[in-house]
Amino acid sequence: MGTGKNRTAAEDLKKAHQILLQVSDCLRYPPSAQGMQSDQVSSTVVAQEMTKLIQETKASGKVQRSQIRLLNGLKSRWELFGPELLFCYDIPGLPQDNLQLESLFGRLRRHRRCISGCKSTRELLIFGQAQVLFSSESVQQLLEQIQLVPWKTYLFRRNRLAEAKLSRQFFGRLHHDPQTTISTLIHYHSVRRQNPDLYEAPVLQKEKALHSN
Repeated sequence: MGTGKNRTAAEDLKKAHQILLQVSDCLRYPPSAQGMQSDQVSSTVVAQEMTKLIQETKASGKVQRSQIRLLNGLKSRWELFGPELLFCYDIPGLPQDNLQLESLFGRLRRHRRCISGCKSTRELLIFGQAQVLFSSESVQQLLEQIQLVPWKTYLFRRNRLAEAKLSRQFFGRLHHDPQTTISTLIHYHSVRRQNPDLYEAPVLQKEKALHSN
């Protein structure tokens, strides 16, 4: 009895895998398996083929759970993100995935862990997209490159990073000293009730000032 049940489940997984291979062939992914074919197809052709595949592919067999979940997920994601996934077919040199970029961020996180001694690299996961890499042969050359960034642009980006960091800092304070943190929030709430024009708590203004100076 158990063997027959496992066999039908395995057949369902096999058919779901076949559907996944059809999707991969339609997207010409990975490029190495298709040679230069991915360079010869346009986003319009891929969109038509994917739409046809989604419309015509139906789950089959006694057990269809894996096939149905795959098809439903494919349909919903294609409707939501389909057009945004096809730029790589029209822009020369644009990769079909971000695996190389993720690998670069992974190497940066490991490098930061080595030079800082910190076990956690969570900050890089949050702010990694805002990092800038400089290539220079001397300190003077590095300084000249950094000075090319306009001061107003630097302050704007720095303030955005400070604002993004505030929520994590708040939960850190709440974890280490919940009584003081809650008392401070109650105090700020009372102040804001008395002065509705005060849109930002003093702690937020202080945090911004630290990152702006």
